[in-house]
Amino acid sequence: MQRDYYEVLGVERNAGDEEIKRSYRKLAMKYHPDRNPGDMRAEERFKEAAEAYDVLRDPEKRSRYDRFGHAGVQGAGAGGFGNVNDIFAHFSDIFGDLFGFSQGAHGPRATQGDSLRYDMTITFQQAAKGANVSIKVPKRTQCPECHGSGAAPGTKPERCKQCGGAGQVHQSHGFFQMAVTCPICRGTGEVIVKPCPKCRGDGVVPQTKELDVRVPAGVDTGMRLRLQGEGEPGTHGGPPGDLYVVLTVEQDSRFQRDGQNLLYVQEVTFVQAALGHRVTIPGLDGDLPLEIPKGIQSGKVLRLPNQGMPYPGRNQRGDLLVEVKVLTPTHLTQRQVELLEEFAQAEEEKNPIEKVVKKAAKKLGKAMGIND
Repeated sequence: MQRDYYEVLGVERNAGDEEIKRSYRKLAMKYHPDRNPGDMRAEERFKEAAEAYDVLRDPEKRSRYDRFGHAGVQGAGAGGFGNVNDIFAHFSDIFGDLFGFSQGAHGPRATQGDSLRYDMTITFQQAAKGANVSIKVPKRTQCPECHGSGAAPGTKPERCKQCGGAGQVHQSHGFFQMAVTCPICRGTGEVIVKPCPKCRGDGVVPQTKELDVRVPAGVDTGMRLRLQGEGEPGTHGGPPGDLYVVLTVEQDSRFQRDGQNLLYVQEVTFVQAALGHRVTIPGLDGDLPLEIPKGIQSGKVLRLPNQGMPYPGRNQRGDLLVEVKVLTPTHLTQRQVELLEEFAQAEEEKNPIEKVVKKAAKKLGKAMGIND
């Protein structure tokens, strides 16, 4: 016994067209053969819902059904689906929306163009201060002759007869229904009968575009800058993709970089290290004075706050770290040797206890037969 069509779709008898359509979409998704492989009951429910929708979506059929029941629509197209392929073909608009491709009169779906990558090398100074850099990017752009349609001027693409403009066709493998890309239109839903002579039907032509890239201060190697809309053109009215500029920052001969901090090595003599000294070191904004404190040891790091690399987009900078390297002289004059010996003697006299200990240790060593 056939069930009531309103009961099949789960709607009231006064339901509107949109409610009926929504209900059918929900049932078609639930009982679709791809989701229920080998389930004969699901396939019957799938066919039953399609039969109910075919009647209730048509005002004339629905009127006869309301007056006479199933007898009123026999021979009027209800229940005429031999298999699920007939359902897919009959309700192509419904299944196009359900499974992600456009159908029939809706035409091919607009898609965004691909994004592009451009590798750019900048100097350390450009990274520190920011810069405007001009680049030339090879890319494709919309054909000026056919305006991206791919068809010769005065003509336009035609709907693919193989898939009816859906871009996909259904293949049956037993109880399995699979949607595959249409082999004729390659998924576009359209066929170009007379290609544009300039782009040969592609709708795009190659070009080299010059662009100005604003590099913010403080960037580092590996960072990406996004130029919106400068990628490949979209298809069927879709927006273009983006261009991503990937940065490589050259090394600097003066500074090493650690994030936004900079490291600089300052060499001083051992006299300057002992007595203290005032030196001038390079900075990003010009030379900077630096006080070397008395008695500093080699390897000591002095910090100059807010003198490093800027943080991109922020009013903040890293620090400049100065590593002090004390140099030991290798070529001494006789006078320098004499002065150092006097200095060494003065150090011993300044520490008499240490001198006595050393002398006692020396005597003990001799008594025990230990050489110096």
